[in-house]
Amino acid sequence: MLAAMPLPPTTTPPGDETPVRGRDDACPGALRLHRADDGSLARIRVPGGLLTARQAEALGRVSEELGDGRLDITSRGNAQVRGLAAGCGAELAARLRTAGLLPSDRHDRVRNIVASPLSGLDGRGHADVVAWVRELDAALCDDSPTGPAGHGELSALSGLSGRFLFALDDGRGDVAALGADVTLIATADGGAVLRCGGPLPGPGVSPPSGATHPDTAARRARRTDGSDPLGGGAEANTGGAGAASLATNGSMAGGGGLRVRGEDAPRAAALAAVEFLTRVRESGTRAWRVRELPAEHTVTTGGLAARLAGAGIEAVPVEHTPAPASAAPPAPGPVPGPNGRHALSIALPLGRVSAAQWRLLTTLASRGGADELRMTPWRGVVLPGFAPDDAPGALSELAGAGLVTTPDSPWLGVGACTGRPGCAKSLADVRADAARMVADVTRGRAAGTGRVVAGAADTPDTAGTPGTSANTAGAVARTAGAVVDPAGAVMDPARRDADSAHVDTGHVVVGGSPPWPVSGTTSGGGRAGPEPLPVYVSGCERRCGHPGGRWVDALAIGDTGYRVTVRGAGGDTPETDSVDVTAEQLAGAVAAARGTT
Repeated sequence: MLAAMPLPPTTTPPGDETPVRGRDDACPGALRLHRADDGSLARIRVPGGLLTARQAEALGRVSEELGDGRLDITSRGNAQVRGLAAGCGAELAARLRTAGLLPSDRHDRVRNIVASPLSGLDGRGHADVVAWVRELDAALCDDSPTGPAGHGELSALSGLSGRFLFALDDGRGDVAALGADVTLIATADGGAVLRCGGPLPGPGVSPPSGATHPDTAARRARRTDGSDPLGGGAEANTGGAGAASLATNGSMAGGGGLRVRGEDAPRAAALAAVEFLTRVRESGTRAWRVRELPAEHTVTTGGLAARLAGAGIEAVPVEHTPAPASAAPPAPGPVPGPNGRHALSIALPLGRVSAAQWRLLTTLASRGGADELRMTPWRGVVLPGFAPDDAPGALSELAGAGLVTTPDSPWLGVGACTGRPGCAKSLADVRADAARMVADVTRGRAAGTGRVVAGAADTPDTAGTPGTSANTAGAVARTAGAVVDPAGAVMDPARRDADSAHVDTGHVVVGGSPPWPVSGTTSGGGRAGPEPLPVYVSGCERRCGHPGGRWVDALAIGDTGYRVTVRGAGGDTPETDSVDVTAEQLAGAVAAARGTT
């Protein structure tokens, strides 16, 4: 069975060795295009994944008129356009500026912000972090030499690596677990916890109940010795004598940080990035991310608190308290809100949509009333603002277009790199093989066996334009029983139109495992069991974009073969012996590795 939690965004588990960077990062942007075998690639930063319907339409036109007609959503909720012709950079940049998607050329690649995608929509969380996204983005792009945002300090932020990441969590713990370099976590009293460097030690975070708010801390607990890395050290209390202890002995609970007022939170996050750049210069390294700093030059609570104090921001050290196990990403389907409106959560197979699918999403974004579309770090989309009576019809349209609208889809938890023909290093068309793998599971569902059923056809239909990934993936997917839209984007095989000959399997899940749980429960309301591991299909040993934590690694070892193993968070090392299989055997091997056979 392949239905599972959505693929986690890429994280690199911290190891014992600090990477040594001999160059600046080469991450693509809207202005710095990457040459690939299928043309140039542009990565368009969309802070918080927040798009107006007009901006979403502009992205779609860029993809259709300048690129290959498809859009990828990345593990940071950004948009990616492939197949760009040489020499189109100036026109691309002009279009993005007109749409408000390129506010500052100097800061093109540094606007990496993920945010809780359901913030303000479902009545959960402690704050609507959309305003934080806007304020932080403005601070990142602030070039004023003496501006009030940071007394001119923020002008250095254009020097951040394209891989540096900010996470703004509304208190539910979803994006706080993604291992961002700078994380803000909203607290129940309107404040925020500021963290710097690495993922939380637990499944989520809740504001520490004993934390002293800056308004009442009277500066008594502000440490200035700079001796402890932010988030390291032994557990300690905060407030009263505990806060005084923090100020003197340098200890801090794992996952701790600095407590700031909500109105100061975006500026504090930007200044944390300034502190990182200062430490990079002092270290003489070219560290791209906080965890890459040498230990003697790491960001410390004392150093960061002092910088915040210099900008007029009060900050108090706090301890980490694990949150309940409720930090799940948005499940596909309707999301009721407290204001009588529903949001729609949609997952994209392999994070990619065709032009027609994107047009439908943008049309529904306008129709829903909110005029907004949110891309998520789990390679999905949230559409806010639907009346309860309109949500089922909209979801039906989306399902009919091949997008994932139910939490039992076999596409959930499945990811793949670009593969052939877009990447010269890839040994296989991994997206086509991933489509075959999912289709085999779908065929097992339709047969009512609850088992993987391999496709009978060995030779894909190669009709169409030769050499395009759309045709290659589409042809293999068709022979495997998957549905492909006219542009070649793979559709969700678990859902069909009512008049289709295929079976709509509803919430029947292969292997008897429960559907993807929402907020730590199964669809029936009981506690969810262990989730099947995510699986990632890679074309070469670089495994670009693979998830963090524990995952099933399906690595191409030739045109038609894969090596399947389970990898763990500890240094990303294999946990199990590998098994070599053909592409036709991939679904069964992956199901066995995930424990879902």
